[in-house]
Amino acid sequence: MESTTGLRFEPMDMLARSEQKLIESLVRDLPLRGLDLAALLTAFLANEDTRGRLAALQSRFYREWLRLWTNPAQVPRTAAADRRFQSPEWDQLPWFRFLLAQYELFSDYLIGLAELPTLEPRLQRRLRFVIRHLVDALAPTNYPASNPEVVKAAIGSRGETLARGLQRLKADLARGRISMTDESAFEVGRNLAVTPGEVIFENEVMQLIQYRPATPEVFERPLLVIPPFINKYYVLDLQPDNSFARFCVERGFTTCMVSWRNIPPQLGHLSWDDYIAKGVLEPLDVVRDVGAGKPVSTLGFCVGGTLLACALAVLAAHRRSGVCSLTLLASMLDFSDTGEISVYVDRDYVQWCEREYGSGGVIPGTRLAAAFATLRANDLIWYFVVNNYLLGRDPKPFDLLYWNADGSNLPGPLYAYYLRNMYLENNLRVGGRLRMQGVPVDLSRITLPALVFAARDDHIVPWRTAYESARLLGGRTEFVLGGSGHVGGVVNPPSRNQRQHWINAELPADPDDWLAAAQMHGGSWWNHWSQWLAKRSGARRPAPASPGSSRFRPIEAAPGRYVREHC
Repeated sequence: MESTTGLRFEPMDMLARSEQKLIESLVRDLPLRGLDLAALLTAFLANEDTRGRLAALQSRFYREWLRLWTNPAQVPRTAAADRRFQSPEWDQLPWFRFLLAQYELFSDYLIGLAELPTLEPRLQRRLRFVIRHLVDALAPTNYPASNPEVVKAAIGSRGETLARGLQRLKADLARGRISMTDESAFEVGRNLAVTPGEVIFENEVMQLIQYRPATPEVFERPLLVIPPFINKYYVLDLQPDNSFARFCVERGFTTCMVSWRNIPPQLGHLSWDDYIAKGVLEPLDVVRDVGAGKPVSTLGFCVGGTLLACALAVLAAHRRSGVCSLTLLASMLDFSDTGEISVYVDRDYVQWCEREYGSGGVIPGTRLAAAFATLRANDLIWYFVVNNYLLGRDPKPFDLLYWNADGSNLPGPLYAYYLRNMYLENNLRVGGRLRMQGVPVDLSRITLPALVFAARDDHIVPWRTAYESARLLGGRTEFVLGGSGHVGGVVNPPSRNQRQHWINAELPADPDDWLAAAQMHGGSWWNHWSQWLAKRSGARRPAPASPGSSRFRPIEAAPGRYVREHC
């Protein structure tokens, strides 16, 4: 017999059990290892001062806990600005007010614990990261019975919201990732990656797209764009109103884009050197041929910029270039501070990757995407847990989140080499320490004019690290700082007139001195960059009537086959 409310509680129980599996997997994958736990225990008991501060923290926690249980109405709320707790029930209903106060008290205690021991910097950062994730995971909003908005929706729908959410959770668990957008709203080649062009070259790791000209005349020096190989290229060619590729051709640049392949198992042996040769040097020769032998402008985004700089250093070692300028977007050459992703990269993890993948194998793109999502867990995990599963709502269409879920598999040797030599040992910054393509690489031998862009709130490539990277180059280098984060800072079309950017022609040793003297400008950095590039792109000539060259004919229409392959 149905209850008087008509609400069936079985979906809530099933959803809670299924959600628990998701939370357990997230916590299990956090980067706190056995040796870390031993070091933490030692640090907490290391000296009398630390033990005293631990005792004081625990004493304060117990006092506040007793106060909460004896007089909960008098406990002040500290999360008033937290968007997770905006429902009026958190203030109006005693039970939910108690839950929130209890959560805030326990969160403050855990965060305080993370600051007590004196640890080496990497372990300290990892501890803070893990504690923050535990705090986020324990939020009462993440559970069906302790979120008032979820309870109201379940009662109002007679349990249908929970039933829908349970089906979404089961589907996401089966495919191994959280749905962050309405994926039916997008399709590559239909409303994403639609800037007209042709694939004019391909090899086993990439296709090269040449976009059709959008102006009667074009600059004589073409532009080669190297996007990150961790994701699909179309972050730079989303929809027409925010496509960087479209912006480039509309400014008269003959633009060629590398589209990375989603690596299949038979190519799991490929190395960093293979990607330099096949992903940069080969397409560079093609673009030079398309430009009738003129020097080529180059641009790299994120790890694509790291790979591009390595390739240019190889060319410099051979005393040949054929390149006239370098643009780096949110890229690291110096890895002294790698932001929050460094919590996953330590010597044990790198050695494990080398054992598992050093001689071959494929790193699933879904694994990398999941790790990056944990860096902004409340935005990229818990928001969707509540919206999709607990409230049974459809995620909203969002092109960047669709792209974010469309990752690429990587060859294991490339991944292991990148982690050890860049993230762990920071070898690239030291001239001659690494050999690539058989020659020592020295970034200071790259004497091209360069523009380096970073985003002020980037949690993957901290802007000060990108600034230090700019100072490793040997030519005249300009640094530009934009607002927003790693992707939002880069994908910022002028038409939307959003955010701001800072310009300073000098490059002092201290990045904060650079910022103090920089001039702020409203809106996108794209126009400034296009003016900078135009001065280095030679004369204008009539736009070519057909893509490619006599050697490199169109193979298929953009966006090509490779970008449509999924993990």
